[in-house]
Amino acid sequence: MFVSDFRREFYELVQSQRVLLFVASDVDALCACKILQALFQCDHVQYTLIPVSGWQELETAYLEHKEQFSYFILINCGANVDLLDILQPDEDSIFFVCDTHRPVNVVNVYNDNQVPRPWGLPLYVPSLNQSEIVEQTMKRRQRREWEARRRDILFDYEQYEYYGTSSAMVIFDLAWMMSKDLNDMLWWAIVGLTDQWVHDKITQMKYVTDIGILQRHVSRHNHRNEAKENMLSVDCTRISFEYDLRLALYQHWSLHESLCNTSYTAARFKLWSVHGQKRLQEFLADMGLPLKQVKQKFQSMDVSLKENLREMIEESANKFGMKDMRVQTFSIHFGFKHKFLASDVVFATMSLMESPERDGSGTDHFIQALDSLSRSNLDKLYLGLELAKKQLQATQQTIASCLCTNLVISQGPFLYCSLMEGTPDVVLFSKPASLSLLSRHLLKSFVCSTKNRRCKLLPLVMAAPLSVEQGTVTMVGIPPETDSSDRKNFFGRAFEKAAESTSSRTLHNHFDLSVIELKAEDRSKFLDALVSLLS
Repeated sequence: MFVSDFRREFYELVQSQRVLLFVASDVDALCACKILQALFQCDHVQYTLIPVSGWQELETAYLEHKEQFSYFILINCGANVDLLDILQPDEDSIFFVCDTHRPVNVVNVYNDNQVPRPWGLPLYVPSLNQSEIVEQTMKRRQRREWEARRRDILFDYEQYEYYGTSSAMVIFDLAWMMSKDLNDMLWWAIVGLTDQWVHDKITQMKYVTDIGILQRHVSRHNHRNEAKENMLSVDCTRISFEYDLRLALYQHWSLHESLCNTSYTAARFKLWSVHGQKRLQEFLADMGLPLKQVKQKFQSMDVSLKENLREMIEESANKFGMKDMRVQTFSIHFGFKHKFLASDVVFATMSLMESPERDGSGTDHFIQALDSLSRSNLDKLYLGLELAKKQLQATQQTIASCLCTNLVISQGPFLYCSLMEGTPDVVLFSKPASLSLLSRHLLKSFVCSTKNRRCKLLPLVMAAPLSVEQGTVTMVGIPPETDSSDRKNFFGRAFEKAAESTSSRTLHNHFDLSVIELKAEDRSKFLDALVSLLS
């Protein structure tokens, strides 16, 4: 069932219980978890936190702990599949699911008594007159029609995968309703929303609408007059609304590096080509910025240049056809020295969580990423920023390599690109979020580079090596890159049907249905089935 009163139907029920908290490995889930942890700490709620990266980990963790708990909270996992079928829970187990994945599985919403059932027929009918036979025949026909109509409705409902409101925003809304919302919680809600925008999970309209909701909370929490402004302590936290540049990590990098490694500018300039590099130089010349200033750290640039930098870049960007160079976002100040944009924190936290370092387990990386969201662990956040820079550079280098060597090919109903084992930095893209981000950026760049109008409207399927020993690849499907795109992804169901029809050895282990693991040997027959299915 859907919970309508968060406080009464959810929080007051778990407040006096021991709770098991399952949290998915994405930034929005981490932010929702931080807000919930703060609430639990405030009300002395006992809980155990277990990070899960897929269905197998969720099932294993549940079986291991189900005897000790009756109340389970799932963040960004569990809504889009039949939980009863996967976990086989006891009758006294109660699950609360806060998940941004859509559509919600109908079994999770309705129990057996609430689902409308077709009327049945007796197994044995002793003797029937003509009118009764006609009546029973009509009932059978109506039942068949009802079942066919139900299948069609469910198919239409489950055909596309998309995302709802950020889970961090939902949990912050709970804190606000209980008058327990703090500035730190508000910042985590902002980071959760920004994670959805960075990964293209929601439409621009949805993003702007949610920004407006959070902006009201920011005004409420950070309203100070000028007289008090000078009395702020050195370790204060201040959030402010910004209409800032669409450049990744530019305040912690050089402006030149940020321009080269931001998906939006790299795609528009076509920086993988010599002509694109010349256009970048022309862009910098149009702004009148010396190369010496552009290539040094942003913090070291002349103050006189930084004052009007945003306006200068926006003005020149308009001349070069980049109309969306500035975006609505938020920034946070920790004291007088540390300032971060919400997108900076998203990139840093994701890089810590999907770090390719072998010296720690997935749980270690999860805990490190979770810690980086606290203002007391700024050293971890700065470490995440350095990892994010390497990730962004590797992404753009891989995109340049794919486009220059024509690795993106048309398969008819979709585009296909496969990273080969031995490709530089390929290990960075074996994780689902990193591969999805690379795929989205590659599709944007391909759309800007191709002259084929039909190819501009096609979705992309991308594969990257996962395990050489096991001979597996990670495969992800990305919807078409169009201005009117509603961000709905049909590859989840298509992957299932293609694997089923060809008996391909696949593992649908990720919470995003459009990400699967596939045996490399079965790739060609799987793709053939996908082509025939989508043609």
